[in-house]
Amino acid sequence: MDANLLEVRNLSQHIKLSDPWFGKASYLYAVDDVSFTLKAGETLGLVGESGCGKSTLARSLLKLLEPSAGKIIFQGQDITDYSPKQMIPLRKDIQIIFQDPMDSLNARHTIGAILEEPYVIHKLGNSQQRHNWVLALLEKVGLPLDAIDKYPHEFSGGQKQRIGIARAIALKPKIIVCDEAVSALDMSVQAQIMNLLLSLQKEMQLALIFIAHDLSVVKHISDRVAVMYLGKIVELTSAQRLYESPLHPYSQALISAIPIADPRKRKPRQVLQGDVPSAMHPPKGCYFSSRCPQVKAECLQEAPILKSTFESEHLIACHLVE
Repeated sequence: MDANLLEVRNLSQHIKLSDPWFGKASYLYAVDDVSFTLKAGETLGLVGESGCGKSTLARSLLKLLEPSAGKIIFQGQDITDYSPKQMIPLRKDIQIIFQDPMDSLNARHTIGAILEEPYVIHKLGNSQQRHNWVLALLEKVGLPLDAIDKYPHEFSGGQKQRIGIARAIALKPKIIVCDEAVSALDMSVQAQIMNLLLSLQKEMQLALIFIAHDLSVVKHISDRVAVMYLGKIVELTSAQRLYESPLHPYSQALISAIPIADPRKRKPRQVLQGDVPSAMHPPKGCYFSSRCPQVKAECLQEAPILKSTFESEHLIACHLVE
């Protein structure tokens, strides 16, 4: 686990928009100058409010969207400028699980056909071998073998997500991006799916990028956590350190909002004022300055960069922390 499996350097996704009346171009800064690394077998949690760029970042990493700037380096190989054809062999190594399993499953295909498709696309095995592999996948994710002849609408939300997981692991990938993979499920099913992911991760040495807006879910599954705000990573450290001693004011507000199960216990809540600024017109200086309760003059003029604190593994982009 010494070498990085994935390295993202200064990745940006600036989406060009045009004015329907005057034709003047403007840009949506969905992802802005994001950098991080991922090791084999590691889980990196990615958290932040809705609209902060988490899902756009996920799609950029898989090159479902072409990045505007920056580098994506997979196993030491720069894949940033790979064409769709060049990416085909790498699709086996980098997979994604989507938020809504029903939208990602073809309603007109049986589960057997859906799970066999990755093998067909990559020309692996004959018909009998693929059939046996599909049965093995169903068993691995805890679904009955007779599911092979059924259709997606015949399954519950949790079962459909298990089908999505089975499809994601079919080609034995090295990285799986879980894009809000449990947010549409109820609490008990969330726990089952997360335990399944952790079991598969241990068995297959998977690296996970786990995207969610529920910080309590991310805490349970992640080794490290990156906090995003308006397209930027503002804090990145181990899950334990982030939840015990967050340094960025935005991270502190998010952590304070996590509910406590014991009704007899109370903790101070940091309520942020105002709304998230527009990603088309982000504030000058620190993007969080318009909502930060500790803002100072420097924050309004100069954008902070993500850098190490006194703890070398704790990265933060904030002028308040030396």
